[in-house]
Amino acid sequence: MTVFKSLIKKASQLRAYSLLSLSFLLLVLAFSCKEEPRIESVDFTQVEFADFVEPDFPYITTSMDARNLGTGFPTDNISARVIAMRLADGAYACFDPDMLRWSVAWTGDFLPMVTMAQISYKNFYDKNNKIPRIGGEPHFATGQYPGWSVEEPVFTDPRPANPYPNAPSWGPLAADEVRWEGHYLVDDELVLSYTVNDVSVLENPGVVQQDGQTLFTRNFNLSPTKSKLILALAEVTDGVSMEVKGDTGYLYHGEDGNLVTAVSVAGASSGSEILIKDNRYIYLSIPADSKSREFSVGVWHGASENQQQVETLTSQMDTSFPKVERGSQSRWKEKVLTKGQLAPDTALFVTDKLTLPVPNPWNRNVRVVDMAFFNKKKAAVVTFEGDVWILDGISAKLDKLAWKRFASGFYEPQSIAVVDEEIYVYGKEGIVRLHDLNGDGEADFYENFSNLMAQSIETREWASDMVVDPAGGFYIAKFGALDMGPETSSPKAIMGFRAGSQHGGAVHRISADGRAMSQVASGFRGPYLGIDPKTGFLTGSDQQGHYMPSTPIMAIKQDDYYGVPATAHRAEIPEITSPLVWIPHAEDRSGVSQVWVHSDKMGPLNGKLVHLSYGRPGLFQVLVDDTGKALQGAVTVIDADFPAPTMKADMNPGDGLMYITGFSLWGHNSEMLSAMLRLRYTGKESHLPEKFQARDAGIMIRFATELQEAVALNPANYSVKRWNYLRTQKYGSGHFKLDGDNGEEQLPILDVQLSEDKKAIFLVIPMMTEVQQMEIGYTLMSTLGMDINDKLWLTVNDIAAPNLLSEGFKEVDFNRLLASSDISTVSNIEDVIPTLDHGKDLYTKMNCIACHSIDGNNDGKIGPGMQRIFGSEREFSDGSSAVADEAYLKESIVAPSEKIVKGFDEGMPSFLGVLTENDIRSLVMYIRSL
Repeated sequence: MTVFKSLIKKASQLRAYSLLSLSFLLLVLAFSCKEEPRIESVDFTQVEFADFVEPDFPYITTSMDARNLGTGFPTDNISARVIAMRLADGAYACFDPDMLRWSVAWTGDFLPMVTMAQISYKNFYDKNNKIPRIGGEPHFATGQYPGWSVEEPVFTDPRPANPYPNAPSWGPLAADEVRWEGHYLVDDELVLSYTVNDVSVLENPGVVQQDGQTLFTRNFNLSPTKSKLILALAEVTDGVSMEVKGDTGYLYHGEDGNLVTAVSVAGASSGSEILIKDNRYIYLSIPADSKSREFSVGVWHGASENQQQVETLTSQMDTSFPKVERGSQSRWKEKVLTKGQLAPDTALFVTDKLTLPVPNPWNRNVRVVDMAFFNKKKAAVVTFEGDVWILDGISAKLDKLAWKRFASGFYEPQSIAVVDEEIYVYGKEGIVRLHDLNGDGEADFYENFSNLMAQSIETREWASDMVVDPAGGFYIAKFGALDMGPETSSPKAIMGFRAGSQHGGAVHRISADGRAMSQVASGFRGPYLGIDPKTGFLTGSDQQGHYMPSTPIMAIKQDDYYGVPATAHRAEIPEITSPLVWIPHAEDRSGVSQVWVHSDKMGPLNGKLVHLSYGRPGLFQVLVDDTGKALQGAVTVIDADFPAPTMKADMNPGDGLMYITGFSLWGHNSEMLSAMLRLRYTGKESHLPEKFQARDAGIMIRFATELQEAVALNPANYSVKRWNYLRTQKYGSGHFKLDGDNGEEQLPILDVQLSEDKKAIFLVIPMMTEVQQMEIGYTLMSTLGMDINDKLWLTVNDIAAPNLLSEGFKEVDFNRLLASSDISTVSNIEDVIPTLDHGKDLYTKMNCIACHSIDGNNDGKIGPGMQRIFGSEREFSDGSSAVADEAYLKESIVAPSEKIVKGFDEGMPSFLGVLTENDIRSLVMYIRSL
């Protein structure tokens, strides 16, 4: 536009206006201002995505099981984190950043794409993941020991032993000895960076190939060294003889010594030696040197009759070193333009859709997990594929969104943060800080900010969440090693859990420099986090399952323990910390993160905590009640349209609105694979409660709007239920009365009080006591005519005396009201007449539909389909079988852990006490009809 304005100005100055020239200029100007086409909607099912591994990116980060490479290779070779490097067409190697070692090098095919992110990349709901193994012929490997050591070689694992017998050790080597620093991208090359005994090491991996032979090369740049360094290069378990000729060492192996693994060094300083120990371990001894130096190492494997080719291949090694400081050429120059969709203002809160960049020039899937804002118009977005995108152009209309790829190669990341304009990504490799060295809008240096959190190879030990500590640093959460997915190396710990790592199922704090980590709380199954950016108040949620009876929201404090013994990580298991609030399974069967709202643009949510539910999907407003002795909470649903699972949220500092990300993989009640949403307050009258108190004489609920007095004072417009959960090794929990019998209790409402401002009600309820779950239902009306038909779920951790005067109520004689009450009015929930229609309603209400299909399409479902199940033969994981008759279906509803269908994991809670006998009969009637 500026160019054409100057042209017009110049034409004016020359007084050269002719009708033809002006028309031409206007035509060119109009053409230049024409909008590029923008993507306005996404249908993932209509896009043909390219392969997960992209041809112009030199690596992926993943796990590796290399324990079964064959005769002559080490059998203790397993890595939870590897950089799988594509060195040339058909030549690959894995670098283990925890141990700073090449775990395996091979030729042939690359890794099979079988981890969770990879296998579901094109087949969105495929969860039959595995642990990767090499896809070709191994050339050499090293075992479970450091790739580098000081003064003397180390061929044992020096990391602390796993507390579970026969389980591997996990995590990085001691940071005061060695530290992984990250890696550089330099065009199509990869440069690894790490520190060994305060020596800075840069390593550029590569290959030399000729006449069907492959020499794997490692070019090094070392800073001055004060001590002798040892570099482990290869291990051969069936070695028979060895020899060293000049700068090359040969280890002969195989039955007749017909195979050889050879190592050559070029450019090394005087005193460097290729050494072979016990006809097994090949290593390089590097003497101390006051100067920086560069040298190269080549490793070759083949038939001994071809060993003369080693010299030829070695002579072709390129010993030059890439200039890492200059960054890399751009890979993803194009921007993808999209246009969002604004929702009509039909409710208190609505969700605008920010259209995702699908399709894109790289045919890349884009399943968004988390986002973080730089400023009001710009955010960083991370995907489950391991990509980071920069989203620019966020505005009120969302009509000019621009997406630019910034980074790739992460291992199933679930969190991203922006601190001081720098991007941090948290995945299974740890926390990575990204640097754009040449200012071209793409990351060139992937810095290891912190990999102190150990990661096991167990596929369900997710790196689930990371939040910024306003005091500096981060809090991170990790799943426990759930007993699901492929069985690899970890023995069973307790029901539902494998041994996993020493940091699984816990929340840790990472220092501001990334160099220190401390445990905050433990005993989680699968925690996610939230933090108040103003106060640092830390919250979390967990996944219902073994030892976790329902979805909790926790106010996390130092040394808290939340009930899973396998992830306690302490010598003596303490008393279980009570959650802030429990949420019933039917309302939220898969809780994820939380976000604090500090924005007057969010109306009634300003100052509130919001909890995100994956399985619902949707949001809950969380209210906190402080009795002086304990915190206790309540939740209510925030009604809006959520077309995809809701996982993470961030507040935009510019428009003050909440932005939500999530994608589908497990069972859920949504229609889209992935979505990015903006939760927008429309200014309509709010029906949400603002405050609650659970007190000795009842429950107080305060609203933002005035209530119609006659409706509010009618006890018939309220219902109160309560129940406890039972924490056991079984998956989830039924509902239990306070005396331990199964079921729920219905409580009477003796009286209703209305505050002077008509915005708060107090329900007078007898026999108030500590209880894990209460449900308050109410049907009210505001003075402006708005219907308020809602429920509040709360937990009572402490009973304090009410102080209604401070809340604007008149004085109430509770003693008189309670003395006249009849405790026999506490009753069981009234049963209903069993009908097929009631069963159909329950199937939706209890979220059965999220896990069990009714139409034969089981994509995205984690449980067996129900179509034509009645009367079929069911085969179970223990080898037994049964016919799916009424007795079997009833047992599956109240005791689902008793019989697990073959091919499925245990993942359904008991509905004992949740459903009445006639509810169950209704469900069976409906399932039988399918």
